[in-house]
Amino acid sequence: MENKIMSQSFIWMFVGLLVTFLTGFAVAHNEVMIVNIFKNSIYWVLCIVELVLVIFLSAKVRTMGKNTARISFLLYSFVSGLTFSSVFVIYKLTSILYVFLLAAIIFLIFGLIGYFTKLDLTKIGTYLMMALFAVIICFIINIFVGSETFDMVTSIICILIFIGFTAYDVQKIKNLALEDDVPEENLAIVSALNLYLDYINIFLHLLSIIGNSKD
Repeated sequence: MENKIMSQSFIWMFVGLLVTFLTGFAVAHNEVMIVNIFKNSIYWVLCIVELVLVIFLSAKVRTMGKNTARISFLLYSFVSGLTFSSVFVIYKLTSILYVFLLAAIIFLIFGLIGYFTKLDLTKIGTYLMMALFAVIICFIINIFVGSETFDMVTSIICILIFIGFTAYDVQKIKNLALEDDVPEENLAIVSALNLYLDYINIFLHLLSIIGNSKD
């Protein structure tokens, strides 16, 4: 069961990333949609929708039907793609592909560490979450300060945090496989969501540091 859930989680994660990237790429080449999303308040509405879907999937994993779980995850991936489209507007495609590969290698390495390590990473999750909240506060403060150096430092810290989350979440999937009261498909979907978030955040923060913009 463990290996089945693990494989399903990574398959769904890949599907989610594919939906996000294809959506973002398509929207980036539609000037009207780009303007409507980022010049109006639609962007913030989409961010709220993303947050609601994450909370919904995490909270209802034990009770929702498998089709509801699938649709919710795919909807989240699509909505994320709408906001993700800015990446294709700002950065060169070659740079995006390079960082995508680099992020995938980092993600794979620490995913394998999380899978094979004998250490219990359960407590690390609490500290990582605390660190993440602290960084989010720093990002909000920097909106008003506007320091590029401060932004780079917080991005580096974010990469380290989500590298830790990658190892933590992979080990967590192994533990979730022991929960017989939760449908396998639902476990795979919510696990895919966690892995998706880990990878996307590693990718975005790496891109902000080493990505080549079109300007």
